[in-house]
Amino acid sequence: MYKFGATLVGVFVAFMVLFNGTLAANYGNYTALIIIHLIGLAGISTYLILKREKNKINKSIPFYLFLGGAVGVILVSFNNICFSAIGVSLTIAFGLFGQIVMSLIVDHFGLFGLNKIPFNSKKILGLLLVFIGVYVMTLS
Repeated sequence: MYKFGATLVGVFVAFMVLFNGTLAANYGNYTALIIIHLIGLAGISTYLILKREKNKINKSIPFYLFLGGAVGVILVSFNNICFSAIGVSLTIAFGLFGQIVMSLIVDHFGLFGLNKIPFNSKKILGLLLVFIGVYVMTLS
């Protein structure tokens, strides 16, 4: 079930890059960022109101965990810029490669309080295959 859900996330990311990039091409990157995030805020606010869910703020969690929204703005902004220059496929391909590299670093060092999962030689093959795939995509 989780693997299907993760695959579905990939499908939605492709749509997100396409829709947001096209919006940015028509309105400009910064105006598109505002529209995108306001619509997201309206959507989740409506959901929470209809569900009548009370927000519980945990004051003991680290401050940096609240920076996900800022990371989201940076992510959407760079996706929009890259989309107009290299298209959906390469934007996502390079993004996935970056995610894999960063996740290997986070796992290896146990960053952000996570359990350490050491990098081993078996992971090199997978990383190399992804890199070759991204490289081949840039040739056409």
